[in-house]
Amino acid sequence: MKKHFYLSFFAAILLLASTSCVPVRHYEDMKTKFTACDEEREQMKISNKALTESNADLQSQVDELTKKFNILKNDTSTMGRSYRVLTQQYDKINDLNDELMKKLKQKNIDIDNESRKLLSELQGLKEELQIKEDELKKLENDLNAKKKNLELMQSQLEDKDKDLIAKSARLVELEAMLSKKDSTVKALKEKVINALKGFEGQGLTIEQRNGKVYVSMEEKLLFKSGKWDVDPKGQNAIKELSKVLEQNPDINILIEGHTDDVPFKGSNGIDDNWDLSAKRATAIVKIITSNSKVDPTRLTAAGRSEYLPIDKAKTAEARAKNRRTEIILTPKLDELFKMMESN
Repeated sequence: MKKHFYLSFFAAILLLASTSCVPVRHYEDMKTKFTACDEEREQMKISNKALTESNADLQSQVDELTKKFNILKNDTSTMGRSYRVLTQQYDKINDLNDELMKKLKQKNIDIDNESRKLLSELQGLKEELQIKEDELKKLENDLNAKKKNLELMQSQLEDKDKDLIAKSARLVELEAMLSKKDSTVKALKEKVINALKGFEGQGLTIEQRNGKVYVSMEEKLLFKSGKWDVDPKGQNAIKELSKVLEQNPDINILIEGHTDDVPFKGSNGIDDNWDLSAKRATAIVKIITSNSKVDPTRLTAAGRSEYLPIDKAKTAEARAKNRRTEIILTPKLDELFKMMESN
């Protein structure tokens, strides 16, 4: 189409040149320019072809880049979403990190406070330990001193053990003697009971207590009221008892006279209950010595007046009980006393 245009343009110029008065030179110039234009046109065609080919390559590249762009666009969208998710996660992690940092900071503060507290306690424990060590050292010194004292005491204890063994042997002997004494007292009581069987129920009481035999005779068995002369019935009882006493020379005899609390009206040199109780005890002693071979050194007479009553009531029955004579029989304990003194 362009070639046809150029041919038409060239024919028009020829026609113009033939029908007008255009100079030849001008025509030649026009022809030259035309030729140059034609050459330029050809050159431009070549350039256009090259540009067309280049444009096709570029278009192909553009298509390829567009395709890659779309892929990248899709990837970018996906990455954008991922980025937003990651950003949210990052923000959460960042917030969590801030919270953890705060907690860590507080924890460090707590640890510092606890460390200072522990250091203070440790210092206190060190001081307390030092005090304990000082006390332990003192106790060790005391222990050593006590150990030496213990050794001394051990030596003394050994000496005492030897002495204790000797005393134990004497104690065994002493117990044997006491057992023998108890047996003697029991046998003596049986002998007295047998000797005085005929006077049972007549104001006579026989008891064993405190290692002794107590023969208690009421006033009605021995004396008339206010008198110190022993009645015949009472004399018989004393004589029977004297036989037993004569057969047991290792028995000491204490006769105690007791009255009631009724004041005694003096007569025949007897002024009061003291005199009456002593006089009655002496009367019993005389009957024993007159009717047996009992050694008088074994006998003791004592007046106790009204001051050791059996019954403290202020009745006739109580006063009758208190008016009595007690004959207290005690085994001789000379050997026992000597052994106790030696111990």
